[in-house]
Amino acid sequence: MSRTESAVAAADEATAVALTDARVVTPDAVVDGGVRIEGDRIVDVGEVDADGAICIDADGQFLLPGLVDLHGDDIESHLHPRSGVRMDTHMALAAADRANLAAGITTKHHAISFETDPDSHRSPELGAEITAAVESAEDLMADHRIHARCEVTESECVEAVLDVVDAGDADLVSVMSHIPGKGQFRDREAFVQYYRDSDKHTIAEAEEMIAERGDVEMATLRERVERVVDRAHDAGAVTASHDDEDPAEVERLRETGVDVTEYPITMETARRAADLGMTVAMGAPNLVRGESQWGNLETAAAIDAGVVDALVADYHPLSMLAGAFVDTGEPLPERVARVTANPAAAVDLSDRGRVEPGARADLVLVDPDPTPTVSRAFVAGDPVYRAEGSR
Repeated sequence: MSRTESAVAAADEATAVALTDARVVTPDAVVDGGVRIEGDRIVDVGEVDADGAICIDADGQFLLPGLVDLHGDDIESHLHPRSGVRMDTHMALAAADRANLAAGITTKHHAISFETDPDSHRSPELGAEITAAVESAEDLMADHRIHARCEVTESECVEAVLDVVDAGDADLVSVMSHIPGKGQFRDREAFVQYYRDSDKHTIAEAEEMIAERGDVEMATLRERVERVVDRAHDAGAVTASHDDEDPAEVERLRETGVDVTEYPITMETARRAADLGMTVAMGAPNLVRGESQWGNLETAAAIDAGVVDALVADYHPLSMLAGAFVDTGEPLPERVARVTANPAAAVDLSDRGRVEPGARADLVLVDPDPTPTVSRAFVAGDPVYRAEGSR
């Protein structure tokens, strides 16, 4: 939670705001005009009435819905800006709050890894600490939520995620298994090479991790997945899987009840997930860079095939906004929907992600040149961010 009930009540009583001279990206078209905000809602779009409102001249910039990120682990870089350096959790959360708003992200699902990996600064204990910090924060400006990522090869991580789920603190819960022969690590050598290239692990540690995680029977992993998914759904959370490697795997996961597939490894996997009605989420950095970090499915190719519903920030929040402006041959509203309306719908946030009357007034003004940048951001009608020098 990021905005207290008193703050919302104050916003409801605030003076109306009229954003004018904008290129408004609605669900269906780009419209020259503006938006009128009253309280926390959009009340008019197009040729708006500015009477009695605070007027803000957009000077021809694009007006988009606030971005909705389903998977961003950038909080880790604020917690540990250098190897061996740990910053205060609340300081890191405040820094992430501002950085995400500057990237246009008004609804943030922090992808918290419940995974035992000390050299990457990941543990179930730290996951619980970050979750508690997000849930108790009252001075943040964006809407911050929890995406609990469960490493099912480790029983203690499963139990830690279930504690978070049972407390009602997770809006999104994903299952993952980082072991050789699975997902991004398709074989033992790929797993070892990752750690060979890392400055956080030794080869010996990689071999130890292979032994520990590889000893878990597949039947046990599937039982843990079912347990996590069932408990998450009972708590009202949406569920996701991570790095699905083939159509058969997504079929099993869909049968288990998984709603979203993140970063499917191959085109065939993504196609099958789409056929099964799963939300397919791909990395925005993959699209902006033009390739997968792991040599897997390229986001651009998956978009061209018509199988991508949502883009996520992953490790780089700025890529979400930039990704919406990558020319994929589609109309801008369709590209913008992948970072706004579609991810919002995937986690049942029906009140946001669209510039239309009645929607929550999460909005960003964007200057597209020379690279898309945010000049202003509103969260539930509150003017929470303004770039230096913007009008």
